[in-house]
Amino acid sequence: MGHSNPPFVGNAIPPIGERVDLDAGDSEAAQRLVDGRHGDPFAFLGPHQRDGNVVVRVFVPNARAVHMLASDGKRSIGDCSPTDFDGLFVIHVTQFEPYLLSIDWHGTIQVTEDPYSFGALLGDLDLHLIAEGRHRELGRCLGATHMEVDNVLGVRFAVWAPNAMRVSVIGDFNSWDGRRHPMRRRHAAGVWEIFLPHVPVGARYKYEIISREGALLPLKADPLALQCEVSPLTASIVADPTPLHWTDQDWMARRPALQTAQAAISIYEVHAASWMHLDDGRSPNWGELADRLIPYALDMGFTHLELLPIMEHPFGGSWGYQPLSQFAPSSRFGPPQGFGMFVDRCHAAGLAVLLDWVPAHFPNDAHGMAQFDGTALYEYADSREGWHADWNTLIYNFSRHEVRGYLIASALFWLEHYHVDGLRVDAVAAMLYRDYSRQPHAWLPNIHGGRENLEAIAFLQELNQTVGERCPGAIMVAEESTAWPGVTAPVHRGGLGFSFKWNMGWMHDSLQYMARDPIHRRFHHNEMTFGLIYAFSERFVLPISHDEVVHGKGTLLQRMPGDQWQRFENLRAYLTFMWTHPGKKLLFMGSEIGQFHEWNHDGQVDWGTLHDPMHRGIQNLVRDLNALYRREDALHLGDAEAAGFVWLVGDDYDNSVFAYVRQAEGAAPLVVVCNMTPVIRHDYRVGVPQGGAWREILNTDSGHYGGANHGNLGIVTAQDVPSHGRPVSLSLTLPSLSVVVLRVEQSG
Repeated sequence: MGHSNPPFVGNAIPPIGERVDLDAGDSEAAQRLVDGRHGDPFAFLGPHQRDGNVVVRVFVPNARAVHMLASDGKRSIGDCSPTDFDGLFVIHVTQFEPYLLSIDWHGTIQVTEDPYSFGALLGDLDLHLIAEGRHRELGRCLGATHMEVDNVLGVRFAVWAPNAMRVSVIGDFNSWDGRRHPMRRRHAAGVWEIFLPHVPVGARYKYEIISREGALLPLKADPLALQCEVSPLTASIVADPTPLHWTDQDWMARRPALQTAQAAISIYEVHAASWMHLDDGRSPNWGELADRLIPYALDMGFTHLELLPIMEHPFGGSWGYQPLSQFAPSSRFGPPQGFGMFVDRCHAAGLAVLLDWVPAHFPNDAHGMAQFDGTALYEYADSREGWHADWNTLIYNFSRHEVRGYLIASALFWLEHYHVDGLRVDAVAAMLYRDYSRQPHAWLPNIHGGRENLEAIAFLQELNQTVGERCPGAIMVAEESTAWPGVTAPVHRGGLGFSFKWNMGWMHDSLQYMARDPIHRRFHHNEMTFGLIYAFSERFVLPISHDEVVHGKGTLLQRMPGDQWQRFENLRAYLTFMWTHPGKKLLFMGSEIGQFHEWNHDGQVDWGTLHDPMHRGIQNLVRDLNALYRREDALHLGDAEAAGFVWLVGDDYDNSVFAYVRQAEGAAPLVVVCNMTPVIRHDYRVGVPQGGAWREILNTDSGHYGGANHGNLGIVTAQDVPSHGRPVSLSLTLPSLSVVVLRVEQSG
């Protein structure tokens, strides 16, 4: 076993040894092996001391003969004798020495090391940490790890299946025969492992598992696979172990300052498969996506890209939200190295990368984690805890150390291995409440009789604390749709420890207001103002996400009332209200051009609409809003501070006008005035923080954005006319369905 040899060579066919009879004990073990029911194959196969000699047993079903060679591959040690059990060969030697096996597959000769001659590989510390759920680098521990053992290259396979009777690894390297390579059980952690020499990078594999009741389960993909086949194929793949090449050291050093609550964060949310198709109609790979998406996002002024889940998922129609491989980038876009290069190129361009990540639930595909070892291993056993009726998915069992450890290791893998800048955690509300979307009889209370999922809370706190300790500058964003307190509060103060939270209340109320006919908006004024009551209770992201442009809801443009002209006016006003409202920004692809058709995951953004100047106007506006947001400190430094926002006009119900100040220490204040009716308002007076000249730095009615060019001719001078509790005021022209933004230019 001293050096690496090719798995197949053209040696002469070895002779068949003389058949031997086995004693009763060996016969029983052999029969269990043949039946695929031997739970401890290393206790029987490979070299073992016996009666002062060494007996070596080799099990290679369907082989014609086996010959033992010295480790140099040249010297013969002897023929292995066949037995009454097909594929089982035995040889006795007087003393042990490293050896090779020359296996005759009916004319094809394979010379290889014996997998059952290698000792256990996972260390006691690894097993201890796995069992405790504190192994933070499971991606290098479980799964298929390409490595060298005793100067032999091969792959160590390791999988957690504590309740299985027997686990075998099957794949291209053993004719997918579950009898060939049953694995060693490591009882301390319920892990099974085996080292297979010469398995190449790119080999496909799965696990064949027999439950403790003796049932042969559907073949299982590896939950720790680093690469998978392209759907609809479902095998795992031995990933290339070549380290990723990073050039983003400067970015990683600068990153912490770019992702604080005071930073200008503007997120472009993208579904990688349907953002832009290539000329031949296919979705791009990672390199092709980088060539197109990175320059576009930079030109538009976004600071972050957020990708809908790219973890491998069997059904494309789930948009990635039903992943089965929490460590593998989807092969739809190429090999894992391609994703690493995509992130590195984003960082070189100054773009952060966020990933949607789904720890709340997983699909019940037979090849996945459902009933993985014949028991509810990853999921809760009771359907009242473990089944999401809304999504027909299974819920992770957050009470299990190993499951929590698996999920935390997944999060760290994306942040550390792939240098991702943050994770947006999906469906947090579904994790926090045991009765989430359930009928009264269909859920179980916690140990105190309450509806809170105490285990999920503890998991989220541990997750965020661990990320904070190990990944400086990375952010964790919660999609949490309720009023759960302290989502972004530190864990040591009883919070969940997230960096930011999606402001779902703001999104719902403001979109509902904008969808109303302007004649009725006066009766629903508070839908636009209510969000400021709680705007600083958390650190918020304002999300206009993929969920708002599908399932019959209509695109942003479709939601707007009125004729075509008014729809565009409304959309421009709404986007500017969003960009000047406290909170980080998130916009789903297509919304930045006023796409008219709902998002279709099989299609692409309606790029053709940019031939229309009205759609180009929306794009121009979003580009300018991003530039304004980054340039004006008043618009981002106070995003999470109550002092950063002051109402000037919050109660003009009759005119549907809103006016407010955005301000920050050391920054010039901005005055924002919104007119949400299709009426031009002349001489509308607004009190302002100080006198002097105020420049109109953005007007959504500009012709550049597709508007009618009504406005204030660039500069307005404050007058000594008290208004709205201020000693000075501006007399403004408010274009219809518009927002104007003014910046003080000189004090008076």
